[in-house]
Amino acid sequence: MPKVQLKENVDYYLENGLYVFTEAYHLKRGYCCGSRCRHCPYPKEIQAQTVQLRLEGRPIQSREAFVVRFGPLLVEP
Repeated sequence: MPKVQLKENVDYYLENGLYVFTEAYHLKRGYCCGSRCRHCPYPKEIQAQTVQLRLEGRPIQSREAFVVRFGPLLVEP
C-alpha cells in the first residue's frame, strides 16, 4: 500500500496509547497480515492461515501475494 496520511478515527484510533487499526483501514490495505488484528474483516479461516504463515516466518506482505494465495476475497474499496 502506498504511503498515505492516515486519519484518526477513520483509519485508526488510540487506546491506552496504542494504535488500533479500523476495519476501513484493513479494507484499504487489502490483505490480512496474520497479526490477529482486532478489526480484521477477513474470514476466520483465512486469518488462521495467515497467522500460521506469520508463525512460520513467511508472512503475507502485500495485496498481490494475498490474492495469489487466497484469491480476491473482498470487494476493492
